[in-house]
Amino acid sequence: AVEKVLPETARLIDDVVKAFRNGGRLFYIGAGTSGRLGILDASECPPTYGVSPELVQGIIAGGLPALTKSQEGAEDDPGAGITELKHRQFSPVDVIIGISASGDAPFVVAALEYAQSLGAVAGMITCNQKSKALQFADHKIFVDVGPEIIAGSTRMKAGTAQKLILNMISTVSMIRLGKVYNNLMVDLCPLNNKLKKRSERLIAQISGCSETDAARIFKEANGKLKAGILMAMLSIDLERATQLLQRGDGSINLAIDIHNQKDSN
Repeated sequence: AVEKVLPETARLIDDVVKAFRNGGRLFYIGAGTSGRLGILDASECPPTYGVSPELVQGIIAGGLPALTKSQEGAEDDPGAGITELKHRQFSPVDVIIGISASGDAPFVVAALEYAQSLGAVAGMITCNQKSKALQFADHKIFVDVGPEIIAGSTRMKAGTAQKLILNMISTVSMIRLGKVYNNLMVDLCPLNNKLKKRSERLIAQISGCSETDAARIFKEANGKLKAGILMAMLSIDLERATQLLQRGDGSINLAIDIHNQKDSN
């Protein structure tokens, strides 16, 4: 079911990346299981990719208490979703993605309608082809998972499908922003000893230098992993590595290309 919606998911990702590059943000909005999945995906972005918690945000009907305790009536309040977006200063450069198995939650429908009225890009992930929210979505992602094993329990097949799609949206967007090198997490935040050691191992793994040299370079890079990787790979200092990353929009691949172009000239 998810495979069938990959083309539309890819088009949605294109708009998400465009928004990020133009200073916009991504908002997931949902109720119940769908809302929890949105918040889960959003909350994983800062530790995995080193981005600000503001870049990808999850909104759930009923607020944070709904994460651990069901707030069934909250999804029926259409004004609440709009209020949340206004509170977060949602703007035309941002992207909103509604998540709802039925696609009929007023909390989600009204939020998408409001976002579109501002001229923002809206996406909708639903398992109901007749979803009301789809009429307010530029990217209509209908995932036909079929009936649930336990009727009405959309935390099962519907929730699993939604999680897969959310994983793709955030992962591919971050890859395209240069937050990874090959399949390695090179924009992680080394905030504890485990992650500092991982950073040193990544420098050694990518550049081929010794672990001792990797530890020294990581220290010389002031704990900036991507700069340390370039320093080790290209035998350059921190200042030059920083310049290359700035010119390459934070991408190691682009930074290496820029460095090589200079050498070839």
